[in-house]
Amino acid sequence: MSMFCYQCQETTKGIGCTFKGICGKTEDVANLQDLLIYVMKGISLYSIEAKKHGIINKEVDQFIMNGLFATITNVNFDKNVFIERIKRGLELREEIKEQLQKSGVNIEMIIHDAATWTAETVEEFERKAKTVGVLSTENEDIRSLRELITYGLKGMAAYASHAMNLGYEKEELFIFMQKALAATLNDHLSIDDLLDLALETGKYGVDVMALLDEANTSTYGNPEITNVNIGVRNNPAILVSGHDLKDLEQLLEQTNGTGIDVYTHGEMLPAHYYPAFKKYDHFMGNYGNAWWKQQKEFESFNGPILMTTNCLVPPKDSYKDRVYTTGDVGYEGLIHIEEEENGNKDFSQIIEHAKKCPAPIEIETGKIVGGFAHHTVLGLADKIVEAVKSGAIRRFFVMAGCDGRMKSRDYYTEFAKQLPKDTIILTAGCAKYRYNKLDLGDINGIPRVLDAGQCNDSYSLAVIALKLKEVFERNDINELPISYNIAWYEQKAVIVLLALLYLGVKNIHLGPTLPGFLSPNVTKVLVENFGIAPIQTVEEDLKVFLG
Repeated sequence: MSMFCYQCQETTKGIGCTFKGICGKTEDVANLQDLLIYVMKGISLYSIEAKKHGIINKEVDQFIMNGLFATITNVNFDKNVFIERIKRGLELREEIKEQLQKSGVNIEMIIHDAATWTAETVEEFERKAKTVGVLSTENEDIRSLRELITYGLKGMAAYASHAMNLGYEKEELFIFMQKALAATLNDHLSIDDLLDLALETGKYGVDVMALLDEANTSTYGNPEITNVNIGVRNNPAILVSGHDLKDLEQLLEQTNGTGIDVYTHGEMLPAHYYPAFKKYDHFMGNYGNAWWKQQKEFESFNGPILMTTNCLVPPKDSYKDRVYTTGDVGYEGLIHIEEEENGNKDFSQIIEHAKKCPAPIEIETGKIVGGFAHHTVLGLADKIVEAVKSGAIRRFFVMAGCDGRMKSRDYYTEFAKQLPKDTIILTAGCAKYRYNKLDLGDINGIPRVLDAGQCNDSYSLAVIALKLKEVFERNDINELPISYNIAWYEQKAVIVLLALLYLGVKNIHLGPTLPGFLSPNVTKVLVENFGIAPIQTVEEDLKVFLG
């Protein structure tokens, strides 16, 4: 065993990747990611103490947020990036330690190895990395909960990063990230303590998604019902994938009037729903499907691709020279576009590249509809309530989350097809690509698939549910005619799940498999307390949901 990682749904045999990640990351990258997390835990021990004494180090806050984000599945595969981050992390740890000492704070009680270990060479990093990974926690249940919390923090950091890019941040989120990271070093915390911390992570998950929702809608307007073109026209083009709307905005500004079209891919599809982006005539539509199909779809696109966040699949040599990364995304050999001191990015290189490329090959035609975030849906509240009361709508199904490569995910397509025609699907995230191009019709003019947007827009689905609880005068959110059949893949889905649990949602079906990082005992607790259940067959699950 040269590495161990089980943070994503596709982990080998549902147990763990031990030689190379299914995602494509190599053992040295996996181990260095573990060491970076360990270093950030040591930094957090000092930073928490500093914050207690009014010492705020913004670089520490951003370093930890970005470090968590960079270790999410399919974000960064570049060994050199993690070596440099570990070096800077050790420097930051000593800087904040010195700040505390100069302020007269007694730090002699901070004696954990994560707060004291140091090294200078890559060889020392690699040796240490093999001792601080997931399996260094021997107790299976403690390990399970520590990782559940850590993966939730990674998802939280991703959303906090997007919000910060738009000028929105909350100090409480940084405080909690660091408090929770440090807590995973505390051998005195019990299983109950860690379960409480996991739910608290969910609480801050709700907060960070609300913050990002405010950032997006304040900057770009409330999403509107929009028909998005999925065909192409005969112009050279740039494809934008990932999640970051600020990167897209800057690219659209810089390509305006150049003769270059811009298309979205994967989780960038919901950008078309925002009013601010509709003024760009060259913002043409969405190309392709979910992240895992990119090796085929990036090939046929012909033009350059900008990866703004996850989900990057290791690129094929045939189009590798057309893939650009930015932000926390990285892959050795790809051109990385850095942020300038003023917060802007210069996309001239990718634009000049696009001018030399042929137009995209058309792979489908037509339109798909979306834009059903909470503002839009609540605007339809009277119509929806009337449809529920009349029996036209029997039940809502929240089918948010992630897509992935496994054949078993065909389940979600079949589930959508077999749902009775008096049901509505509420979705967010790339899981929608399993059914958002099906002709499922509408109910009294309301489409049967209501797409709220990206995975972070699962917040919208929670807002909608809470509003319906108020309208129908229910005491418990679980009394509503809403069922949860959620697909997951990576760590942003973990923070969404913890957020739903914090809000009191029960009886969530989770698939296509339960997380490998949940031990049998932790799974039992989640089943008993929250009704978490794995998916079965479509027919069996429909019987359970529809009774």
